[in-house]
Amino acid sequence: MKPSERIEHWKAKVEEKPDSAAAHYNLGLAYTAVGKMTSAEKAYRRAVELDPTLLKAWVNLADTLLLQWRFEECLEASRRAVELRDDLPVVHFNMGQAYLYLGNADGLVECSRRVLQLEPDHPEGNYFLAVGLLAQKKVPEARFYLERAMRLGHRPTPEFLRAMERAGNENVHLIEVGG
Repeated sequence: MKPSERIEHWKAKVEEKPDSAAAHYNLGLAYTAVGKMTSAEKAYRRAVELDPTLLKAWVNLADTLLLQWRFEECLEASRRAVELRDDLPVVHFNMGQAYLYLGNADGLVECSRRVLQLEPDHPEGNYFLAVGLLAQKKVPEARFYLERAMRLGHRPTPEFLRAMERAGNENVHLIEVGG
């Protein structure tokens, strides 16, 4: 089925059963697949309004909010997901990313540690733990997790590598990095 056909299919299902959280969730998935994040967000919001226990909808809502750079709202949706189930690395990772962009090193470190409790070999979890630790000026521990992330296949940005080199400088700040 083509993406546009999938959207039309789920729109029809939503019209047939407007109170179906699953139909709204699947419509959100269809919109997500084509990058229509505003429409996906609306569908996921309606799904959780109809069924506040629909974990997947909370997770995907948080994802769409993160992709729209709406970090506080991402954290709120992620917290709702965590209330339902605390053992999903993706939820904690996304929360960490929101904290990163909000400049909250403590939140980033806490979330990254939880990711690694759940999935120790998560390359990006190790990397972003290093980012947060460097911002907290915990340089030896940051180096440990950076090296671990690299062994697991993550390629750090040149900017972060330079920041690690300058780590002796008193003015180390949380920086945005890409992976």
